[in-house]
Amino acid sequence: MTFLAVMLPFLFLTSALAPVTAGSTATSTSSTDAQRQALETQLQQLESQISADQTTISNYEKQGKSLTTEIDTLNANIAKINLQIKAINISLNELNGEIQVTNSQIGTTESNISTSKVNLAGALQSMYETGDQSLAEILLAHPQISDFFDNVNNLDLLQQNVQVAIANLASMETTLQNQKQELGIKLSDTATMEAYQAQQAQALKATEADKTTLLTETKGKESTYQKILATTQQTAAQIRSQIFQLLGGGQLTFEQAYQFASTAQGATGVRAAFLLAVLDRESALGQNVGKCSYETAMSPSNIPIFLQITKSLGLDPDQMLVSCPNADGVYGGAMGPAQFEPSTWMLYSSEVSSITGNSPASPWNDADAFTAAALYLKDVGAATNEQKAAAEYYCGGNWNRYVCTQIYGLNVIEQADQFQQDIDVLTNSSS
Repeated sequence: MTFLAVMLPFLFLTSALAPVTAGSTATSTSSTDAQRQALETQLQQLESQISADQTTISNYEKQGKSLTTEIDTLNANIAKINLQIKAINISLNELNGEIQVTNSQIGTTESNISTSKVNLAGALQSMYETGDQSLAEILLAHPQISDFFDNVNNLDLLQQNVQVAIANLASMETTLQNQKQELGIKLSDTATMEAYQAQQAQALKATEADKTTLLTETKGKESTYQKILATTQQTAAQIRSQIFQLLGGGQLTFEQAYQFASTAQGATGVRAAFLLAVLDRESALGQNVGKCSYETAMSPSNIPIFLQITKSLGLDPDQMLVSCPNADGVYGGAMGPAQFEPSTWMLYSSEVSSITGNSPASPWNDADAFTAAALYLKDVGAATNEQKAAAEYYCGGNWNRYVCTQIYGLNVIEQADQFQQDIDVLTNSSS
C-alpha cells in the first residue's frame, strides 16, 4: 500500500527477535546439555573424593608429627593433587563448551541488533517523509476514503511500533553487554584454572620429591625424623619477622596482621586464621590492586558511590587507586586491603565504625578493612562453611563456579590451616 505498510511487518519481526537471552539457544542443544550433565556428575564425584582426602590430611595433622604420619600425609596430598588435576580438566572442558555457547549468543544478539537498526532507520525515514505531508495532501493522494484511513492508521501504528522497537533495541544492547561480561568471566576463569593446573603439576612433583627426600634422609628411623623436624620448625621469632603484602595496606608483620584479625574475630566470631587467609589470598591472586584510576577501572554504577566515599574521608579520588579490570574486560574498582567494591563497602561502613570507632570508616584503613572483611564473611556463613564463605567473598553472587569453590575457596582453607599453625606458635610462646 505504501512504505508504511511494508515497514510494519519488519518492526514486528524486530520485536519478536529481541531481547535474546542465554536460554534461547539451550532448547536446541540437548546433546550439549547431556554432555554437560555427564561432566558435572564426574566433577561432583571427584570433588567428593578430594574432600575426603582433605579430611584425611587434616586428621593426620592432628595426630602430631611422626615419620609415619608425615609419609601418610604426603601420600594423601599426592592423591588429592592428582584428583584436583583431573577435576580441572573436566571443568575446563565444561567451561570451553559454555564459552562456545556464549560466543554463539553474542553473535546472534549482534546480528539481531544490526537487523533492528536497519529496519528502524527505514521506519524513521518513512515517518519523516510522511510527516511532511498534510492530511489534505494524503487525502488527495488517496481518493478512496478507505485507503486514506488505512494510511493514517498505518502511520499511527508505525509510530507506536517505532517506540517499541527503540525499547527493544536498548534491551538487546543491554543483553549484549551482559553476554560480553559473562564471556569475560568465563575466559578469566579458564586462564585461572590453566595457571592453577600448571601450579598443581609443580606441586605434585615437589610433594613426590619431598617424600623421596624424607625417606632417603631418615632411612625409616623415627629418631632421625624428629631431629630433622626440630631444625626446620618455625620459631615464634621467625614468624614475627614474616612480611605480608596485604592489599593496599602496605607492609604488615604477621604479628601486626594477626592483631587486626584477632580484634575482628572478637567482634564477629570469624576465625582470625581464616580472615588472614582470605586477605592474603586476595593479594596472591595478583589482581593489579592499587594500579588503576576509578575512571577507567570501575563500573559506572559504582563511580558515584566511590566519589561519595572519598569525599566523606576528605580524600582526592584521583589519588586513590583501585584494582584494574582484567584482560577480558571484567570491571575492577575494588578498594583497600579488603578489596570491597564501593557499593559493598557502603553496606558495612556504619557497622565497621561502631566496632573500630573510626567515623567514617575507611576502606584504606587496616583496622576498618579487616573488620569489614570479617563482617562480610560472617554474613555469608563463615561460621559453618568457610570454603563457601571464601568463594562468596571472591565471586559474590556468582560464587558457585569451580574456580571460586575448588580453587580459590580450597586454597584459602589450606592457607588458613598454615596460618593457624603460626598463630598457635605465637600464642604458645607468649603464654
